[in-house]
Amino acid sequence: MRIAIGSDHRGVAARLRLIGLLERMGHEVVDCGSHGTDAVDYPDIAADVAHRVSQGTVDRGVLLCCTGVGMAIAANKVHGVRAATCHDLVTAEMSRRHNDLNVLCLSAEMLGQELQDKMMQTWLETPFEGGRHARRLAKIEALEPDCGGTTSATEG
Repeated sequence: MRIAIGSDHRGVAARLRLIGLLERMGHEVVDCGSHGTDAVDYPDIAADVAHRVSQGTVDRGVLLCCTGVGMAIAANKVHGVRAATCHDLVTAEMSRRHNDLNVLCLSAEMLGQELQDKMMQTWLETPFEGGRHARRLAKIEALEPDCGGTTSATEG
């Protein structure tokens, strides 16, 4: 799998460590920075990773910042991206199984290294279930402005 990974200045150490893990797992990694500890604006990094996912030049993306929340907000502005901040193994698994999450956002500072590693592995190995979840994802996609669609909250 080809995976783009990016972090702001607070996630550099975690990103570099996770790149090693991804490579040991046999994945091709595209490192989108940040490449130093000088302050950067996380939306720029999130946009880079999210656009690569949206355009299909990578299969999935991973983003890290202090909490992971800002990265998820920014990445979700890009068409076709489904990003979420996960905090444990259950959310990492269910984000794939039910939501076909294509951008995993992690806290670089509030999760231990072992948990980050296990979450990454779980997220990469969990398949999307499809079925009723695919129908729901289609409704979410229809909410995107460039899709022009609307859906009723009472359907399905």
